[in-house]
Amino acid sequence: MPRLVDTTIRLLSQEPLAGKVPTSELLRLAEVLDSAGFAVLEVSGGGVFDTAVRRGVESPWERIRALKSRTSTPLGIALRGRFLVGSRPVGADFVRRFVASAAENGVDVFRLHDPLNDVSNLREPGEAIVAAGKELHAGLVYSPGDANAIDKLAEQAKELPEIEATRALVHDPSGGLEPHQAAELVGRVKEASGLPVGFYCQGAGGTGLADSLEAARAGADLIACAVYPLALSLHRVAGESLASALAGMGMDTGVEVAKLWQASDLVDEHIGDEIITPHAPRLAVRAAEYDLPTGLVAALDTHLRAHAAEDRLDETLDELQQIRRETGWPPLAAPIGQILASQALIHVLSARRYGTVVDEFRSLVNGGFGGRPGAIDATVARAVSLVTDGSGPLDDDPPTAEDVRQEAEGLAASEEELVLIALFGEEAEALLRTIRARHTRDDRGETVLEESREQRIRELVRIVQESGVAEVEIEDEGMRVSVRRAGERPLQVVAPLAEDEPGELPVVPAPAAGSIRVESPMVGVFYRAPEPGKPAFVEIGDVVAPGQTLCLLEAMKLFNELKAEAAGRVTAVHAENGKPVEFGQLLFELEPIVAPPAL
Repeated sequence: MPRLVDTTIRLLSQEPLAGKVPTSELLRLAEVLDSAGFAVLEVSGGGVFDTAVRRGVESPWERIRALKSRTSTPLGIALRGRFLVGSRPVGADFVRRFVASAAENGVDVFRLHDPLNDVSNLREPGEAIVAAGKELHAGLVYSPGDANAIDKLAEQAKELPEIEATRALVHDPSGGLEPHQAAELVGRVKEASGLPVGFYCQGAGGTGLADSLEAARAGADLIACAVYPLALSLHRVAGESLASALAGMGMDTGVEVAKLWQASDLVDEHIGDEIITPHAPRLAVRAAEYDLPTGLVAALDTHLRAHAAEDRLDETLDELQQIRRETGWPPLAAPIGQILASQALIHVLSARRYGTVVDEFRSLVNGGFGGRPGAIDATVARAVSLVTDGSGPLDDDPPTAEDVRQEAEGLAASEEELVLIALFGEEAEALLRTIRARHTRDDRGETVLEESREQRIRELVRIVQESGVAEVEIEDEGMRVSVRRAGERPLQVVAPLAEDEPGELPVVPAPAAGSIRVESPMVGVFYRAPEPGKPAFVEIGDVVAPGQTLCLLEAMKLFNELKAEAAGRVTAVHAENGKPVEFGQLLFELEPIVAPPAL
C-alpha cells in the first residue's frame, strides 16, 4: 500500500508563505501532522534555508531541532545534489559537513536530486547520507519539452542502485506530466532501478491529483502531498483528497483524514484570507500553457513590471523555451530554472540574444554544474565563448573549510554555522551576527539568571505533562510562573515583580477607547528591533500597514515576528525591550485609520 509524505511544514517555511504562520503555531501544526499517520514529514529544503537566511530572524537549523523535539514521524529534507540548499555547487568537504549537521539535528530522510539529472553529482552527498545511516531517496526530475525525456530518465534510473539509494523518486516541479505519462514513468523507473518508487508533483486544475493516483496504480509506494489550503494556493496535491481517493481504490495509506482537516484549520487561521500573489490565476494559466513552474513565471512577471515591461511576459516565456532547446533541454528544477529565466529576461529587455551572459549561465554551458540531458547548440556555445573570453566553469576550485573559517573571522561557532557561511556567504554572516547580538548581555549575571529561569520553566512543564496535576504556580526571586494543562490556560510567565512592590503585578494603563489592542500571542521575550543597535521596527507616531512587523517575540531560542493585523498609528508601547511578556499581555496600542494620511 502507498504511504504519504507531507510537505506542509516545508511550504510554510519558504516563500511566498514564510513568516505568515508564527513559529509557535508551526510547531503546534507539526504535532497534529505527526499524529496523522504520514511516512515522512518533509520540513526543510533549499527554499527554507534561503528564506531563513535572507529574513535574518532565525537559524534554519534551530527550526529543524524544534520540530524534531515535538515529533516522532521521520523528518525529511530536500537537497539539490552538490548544490545542497544553495545556488552554487560546493566541494565534497562541505557536502559531508552539511549532511552530518542535518542528520545530527534530526533529519532522517534525504530527498536528493540533481537539477540537471546528472547522477554522478549525487554520489558525494549520497555517500555522506549512507555514512550517516539515513535514508537516501534519489530523485529524477521530469520537465516537458524533450521528446525523449522519459527514455532518458529510465536509463538514468539504472544508476541509482550504485549510489546505494533506498528509493527512486520521480519529481515533476513544472506540472508537465500527464496522468498516463506519470504511470509510464513510474513503471519504467521502478523496472530500471529495481527500487521502490516515490512520486512528487505539482499541477493546477486537478492534474497533480490525477498524476498521483495513476502513479499509485503503477506502483509508487510513497506520494507527496500538502494540506488543503496549501494545495489550493500552491498547486500541490491535497492530502485530504489523495488519502480519501486512494482508500476508495483499495489502497489505504493509513493517514487519518480528520487530522488533516484539523491541520487545515490551523493553517487557515493565518493564511485563510491571504491572496498568494505568485499563484494568481493569470500567472497559473501561463505556467500551465508553457509547462513551467508557477513561481518561476511569477518571478519573471515581477521583474518585467519593475522595468515597465509587463506586456512582454509571453515573449519572455517563449524566449525561455528557446533557450532550453538551445542548451539541451535541462530540467527546470531550482536553481537551473532561475538561471535560464534570468538569461531570457536579459535577451528580451536588451533586444539582443547572448550579448550579455550571466555567470551562472556561462557555467551551465561550460559544464560547471555537470552533464546536461542534451547537447548545447554549437552557435550558442560559440556565442557564450566569445562573450566571456572562453572562461572556464565558475566552481572548479571551491573554498575549503579553513578558507571559510578564516574569512568568517571566528563567527562560525559550530559545524552547522560554518556550512551556512559556505553556502550563503555574507547573508549568513549577517544572520549569525544578529543571533549573537540578540543573545549577548552586557551583564553576564543577567544571562545566567535568564538561563536559570528557562530551566525552571522547562521543569514545571515536565511536571505538569507527566503528572495529573492541573496547575503548578511558583513565585521565586521576583518571578511568578504558572503552568496549566491543555484546556486550561496557556503557560504564563509574569514579568519580574518590582522590588518595592512585592506581590503586585505591574500596572498597565487601560487602552484608550476605540484603540486597536495588540496583545502577545505567546509567552516570550519582547524585542523592539531586529538586533541591538538597529532602529526599532516601529516608534510611537508611526503609521503601520496590515502585515507590517511590530516586534520580535523569542521563546526557547525561536523568534516570531508579530505583525499588525490592521492599519493604524502607533499610540503606545507597553512592553520593555528585552523583557519577558506573558500570553495576552498588551504590547501596543494602535489608533485605527481608514486611509493613509495625506502627504
